[in-house]
Formats: sequence, C-alpha cells, structure tokens
Amino acid sequence: MIWKLAICAVMGYLLGSINGALVISRFFIHEDVRTKGSGNAGLTNFYRNFGGWITLLVIAIDMGKMAAAALLARLIYPADADLASMVAGFCVFIGHILPVFFSFKGGKGILSAGALALVMDWRIFVILLVIFILLFAATRYVSVGSIFCCLAYGICFALFFALNPPVWILAMVMALIALFMHRGNIQRLLSGEERKTYLKKSKNK
Repeated sequence: MIWKLAICAVMGYLLGSINGALVISRFFIHEDVRTKGSGNAGLTNFYRNFGGWITLLVIAIDMGKMAAAALLARLIYPADADLASMVAGFCVFIGHILPVFFSFKGGKGILSAGALALVMDWRIFVILLVIFILLFAATRYVSVGSIFCCLAYGICFALFFALNPPVWILAMVMALIALFMHRGNIQRLLSGEERKTYLKKSKNK
C-alpha cells in the first residue's frame, strides 16, 4: 500500500510541476509570466497579460495534468482508488504551487484543484463551478470566486466522501493552502485595491 501511494505522490508532484502558464509563456511566447502583472504563474495573470486562444492551452495543461495523475493513480492502487487519486491530486496541487522545474515558484492551484474535483466526483465540480460563475459574474473579481470555492471545497469533499476521512482531510488541507495562497488577494479586496477581470482579449505586453 505505502509504496504504491508513494509512487502516486511522486508522479503527481512531477506532473504538477509542469505549470501551464509557465510552459506556454516561456516556450511559446518567450516570456516569463511571473515577470508580468501580479507575478503569479496562474491562469488569471496569464490571461490578463497575454489573452487570446492560447489561454486555452494553459487550461488544458493544468487540468490535463491533474486528470492524468488522478486517473493513473486509480490504476496503480485500485484497492482504494479514491485515496490513490486524492494523494496524487494533492501532490499535483503542491507541484503546481512549488514546481521543481521552475524554481519552486508557481501558481495558486485553483484550476488544478477543480480538475481533481471533477475526477473525484463530478457533483463537487458542478457545485464549485456554479459558485465561481455566480460570484465572478456579480463582482468581476476572480479572487472572490476562487476564495469562496476554497471554502466550499473541503466542505463538499467532507460531505461526499464522509466514509473516507483521508480523502476529505487532504481536500481540506488543499483548501487551506489555497486560501493561504490568496492572502494577498484578500488584503487587496479589503483595501479596495483588487483588480477586476473582464472576459475580453488582453493586449500583449
């Protein structure tokens, strides 16, 4: 059991370290997204600074790596497929935030965490997506939607995976880490300095 879960963890972390915003900005645009805007290697900062269809590649990489790790983990340790997926997914999440291939400076993990919810239980994903869309539409703050999704993340996993404590405990840890990663956004929201996001093509810089 332990060695199989360890394989899931290592695989997850290495896949997680393939940060979509960094891969696309460096190898396609030949810039580092971390030198732009907020300095965050995440979807929102990428979209604000580069925009366009290429943003879809960032989404595909960050959701795809999570789905791949979580699904492969189920094959590696089928005895408790949910736990295996959660361990791999948790490590993808950590790898996205602290990518070994990019000097341990990555994104905040929201998109990857959402992909894990989709693999684990589509109902959780739908709940989170609805929360995000409603709050973003109402406020135009990506961070507001993300923060409330963090709060709902652990709760949803605790409800849907109540009989598998290791799964929902890891989900709650992910939620707390994601909230911590948004501490700067929370401060800016409270001071009225947070930047709004509009769904239109950004100008290349």
